[in-house]
Amino acid sequence: MRHTALFLAATLVATPVLAQQAPSPGPTVRSMAAGYKALMVCGAVFNAREAGSERTLDSIRDNELTGIYSELDPLVRDMPVEMGSASASVAWDEAMPPRMAVHTAGRGCSVAPVGEQALAPRDPIVRAAGSDWPTAEPRGDGAGLDATLSGALGDAYGATANTTALLVVQDGKLVAERYAEGFGPDTPQRTWSVAKSLAGTLIGWAAHQQTIDVNAPVSIPDWSTPGDPRADITLDNLLRMASGLTSDTAGNRTDALYFGGVTIAEQTPTWPLIAPPGQRFRYANNDILLAILSLQGFFEHNPPTDLLDRLGMVDTFVETDWRGGYMLSSQVWSTARDLARFGQLYIQDGMWEGERLLPENWRAYVSEPSGPQPNGALGYGATFWLMNHSDGVPTDTIAAQGNRGQYVVIVPSRNLVVVRRGEDPGGGFDVVGFTRDVLAVLD
Repeated sequence: MRHTALFLAATLVATPVLAQQAPSPGPTVRSMAAGYKALMVCGAVFNAREAGSERTLDSIRDNELTGIYSELDPLVRDMPVEMGSASASVAWDEAMPPRMAVHTAGRGCSVAPVGEQALAPRDPIVRAAGSDWPTAEPRGDGAGLDATLSGALGDAYGATANTTALLVVQDGKLVAERYAEGFGPDTPQRTWSVAKSLAGTLIGWAAHQQTIDVNAPVSIPDWSTPGDPRADITLDNLLRMASGLTSDTAGNRTDALYFGGVTIAEQTPTWPLIAPPGQRFRYANNDILLAILSLQGFFEHNPPTDLLDRLGMVDTFVETDWRGGYMLSSQVWSTARDLARFGQLYIQDGMWEGERLLPENWRAYVSEPSGPQPNGALGYGATFWLMNHSDGVPTDTIAAQGNRGQYVVIVPSRNLVVVRRGEDPGGGFDVVGFTRDVLAVLD
């Protein structure tokens, strides 16, 4: 046996190419890759179709399915996808059923758990009629704005940036709008963590309709056992990424939830504390998932589509896990125009068409850096990033930001909303510089 081991060691030393070969991906990685592809293709194809546009598999491959997590990227590219009338499925193991994601009208797509290739039918949601807002208004300084947007569609704000949509609204008017080939006003894209700011807005909407004390402990049944220290976590702690809960990676990758078919109620309440609530900033998907979970009774009777439709955001789809838990930390699909409507709600301080939808102080609340702050140039409020220390940008600027270059920048003092959508592999778009340049040409 010893001689065999020495022979193998000598062989590896003599053949460095073999030594550098990565092991074949295990079943967990292959399952996650298949779930990623099934859910992403399902969302891109069927949400676009419901919004009135079409996406091709080639476009999805070149945009959504490139530059993803390194362990998934090569698998996702090579795995074939099978399309059904309202589903996408991806084979990953000869002995197991393919991973499947299923679309329901008004609800978007949900991915089935590993080992299951069908989901029980869910009732579709009939969405409201669309809105004509925002309407276009030509600007006298359009040449400067055109040049800035043309640069953003290229590589002026990042060598690896892949911009798919740009939109600028000022004083309630659409002053600029650009799209990359294959994208348009009716093309929803995954918002990634812009969904966190949408979640904060939905919680504000709930707070306007019923008494919610953001400084009170949240209601999570799993934490109700006497002596559980997590029972002290408040809604404010969760919205400010200050729960003190464990998160295994920066950003708290939640692959099992997003692509594995594990449900929110099963996993998110299980993380232990590693810091006192309210003392440490740690950006985490779970904090927002828990915030929404704590108000699940409200959202069962007041689904997110009720608010979205009132804003005219009828091409925005809030997806769920397969048991109906809202994935409002990432899994929302929306168009650039719908996100402009979302931003405009904050420009109008929670008012829409003469009706108050958010509490009077909600914009001030989400803009206040009252909790522990992240390292870096941007501050953090309650589900919104703060450009309160960015040269050339007003200090009241807040932003919803998401993976792969999703941005909704809101500048109340300038009545300005800037939306940038992208599919940046690994990020790389300078949103502060872009915002600064847009502001400069609109002076």
